[in-house]
Amino acid sequence: MAWVSVSVEVDAANAEALAEALLAQGALAVDAADADADTSAEVAIFREPGAAGQDAWPRTRLSALFDPEPAPLERVRAAFAAIGVQPPPLSQTMVADADWVALTQQQFGPIRISERLWIVPSWSQAPDPRALNLRLDPGLAFGTGGHPTTAQCLRWLEQHLQPGQHVLDYGCGSGILAIAAKQMGAGQVVAVDIDPVAVEACRANAAANAAMIEVVGPDRTPDGPYDIVLANILANPLRVLAPLLASYVRGGGALVLAGVLDEQAEELMQLYRAWCDMRIASSQEGWACLEGIRRR
Repeated sequence: MAWVSVSVEVDAANAEALAEALLAQGALAVDAADADADTSAEVAIFREPGAAGQDAWPRTRLSALFDPEPAPLERVRAAFAAIGVQPPPLSQTMVADADWVALTQQQFGPIRISERLWIVPSWSQAPDPRALNLRLDPGLAFGTGGHPTTAQCLRWLEQHLQPGQHVLDYGCGSGILAIAAKQMGAGQVVAVDIDPVAVEACRANAAANAAMIEVVGPDRTPDGPYDIVLANILANPLRVLAPLLASYVRGGGALVLAGVLDEQAEELMQLYRAWCDMRIASSQEGWACLEGIRRR
C-alpha cells in the first residue's frame, strides 16, 4: 500500500497547534524538523528537563503522513483552517510501502566500543566471536552504545572494573552499562530507572545476555553502598541527584557521571567535590565523562 506525505513550513508559534490539528484530521504521523537544517540559520532547540528554552524551531517543517483517501491536501487545508492560519501552496508526495523492519535493521549494525567489546543487535553476526559481544537491539530506552556518553562509560568499565565489585547503574535506560558490568565480572549489579519502559527493556536485555542483574523501578530504593556508581543521564538530573548518588558510593569507591556536555563539566565537578575527588575521565564529541573517588 502507498501512503501520501505532505510537508509544510510553519512558524514556531503555530507548530504545535498545527501538528495537533493534522493528527485530528487523520494524519497517521506528524514529524517536525528544522526548516533551516544544514544551513547557517540552523537552530538547536534540544534541552534537558527543567531547562528554559524554545519548544520549536523559528521555521519548523511539519511532514504529515496520510492514507491516500480521503484527499490528504483537503485535510491539511482543514487543519490550517482549524488554527486560523492561511495555508501555503500545498503538494503531496507518494511514499511506497516497504519492509520497515528490514530497513530499520539495515541502519543498525554492530558497534565497536574497544578492541574487545562490541554491541551487536540480534539480527547481526558478531564480527569478532572472541570479543565480549553484548546483544542489544535499538528500542525505546536510551543506550545502544552508539552515543558518546554510553561508549565512554563502557570503556571506563572495561579499564577500571575489578572482578566481584558491586555496581549500581542509576538511570539505566536499556541496561547496557549494568549488563556490561556483569559480563565483565562484577559481583552484585543493580540497575535503577524511574521509567517503566526502561525497566522492562532492561530486564529483557539482561535476559537476552544471560546477565544476572537486579532491576529496580521507582517503587524501591536500592541498597548501598556500592564500589561503582554509574549515572549516564543529563546535567540537570545530576545536579538534583548529587547528594543521593554520592551517598550510594562507598568510601574509596568510584562515581562515574555522563550525559554532561564539555562546558557543563566544571560546574558538575565543583558540585560533587563536596563528597568526591573529581576529574574528567574522557571527552568525546563534546560530551564529558566525569570520574569521582568518594572520600572516606
